[in-house]
Amino acid sequence: MISNKPQIRYLDEMRKVLFDQEWAKRAPNVPLYYMYRGIKEKDGLRYDITVIPSRLLGKEFVKTKGHSHFGKYGELYIVLSGESIFLFQKHNKGRVEDVYYIKAKKGDYVPIPPFYAHTTINPSSQELKIANWVSKKCLSNYREIEEMGGFCYYYTTSGWVKNKNYRNVPEIRSEKPQGSEPKNLDFLYGN
Repeated sequence: MISNKPQIRYLDEMRKVLFDQEWAKRAPNVPLYYMYRGIKEKDGLRYDITVIPSRLLGKEFVKTKGHSHFGKYGELYIVLSGESIFLFQKHNKGRVEDVYYIKAKKGDYVPIPPFYAHTTINPSSQELKIANWVSKKCLSNYREIEEMGGFCYYYTTSGWVKNKNYRNVPEIRSEKPQGSEPKNLDFLYGN
């Protein structure tokens, strides 16, 4: 049982980053997901839990708003229940250099490498619960994703769709999750 009071991400905070803008204009401001921050702390790291109920946002599967990190900080996710798709993209001077996704299920670990923006998608009909370890010093940057109307790909009921606000987007590729926690967690500290 999670005891902390959640921070709730509402649709109004997400409208700019959604694929189906016609739907977004008409939809009521409902809660989309719940972030329980600082469940525990250890060695300068913070442990959070995010709960993402199953939902369609028009033609797109529900997702987190997505962000990158200021500095060289990584992050480590663990799927506690449900199924997820983690989407990653790396910017360099306004261009997307790399984009990939990882499908993960309960027990899988997904490291977020430094300098990659990332979002988490719930593509299933069940609630998704994920946890993450991140440095307490790490700050999130939502601006670049908002300015571009979301990530360079959206995951919709028709599959992956390119975001037309980006130019010269690389083809998306698939990577595998890790079955166990990485032994070296230095990437979380921005080293």
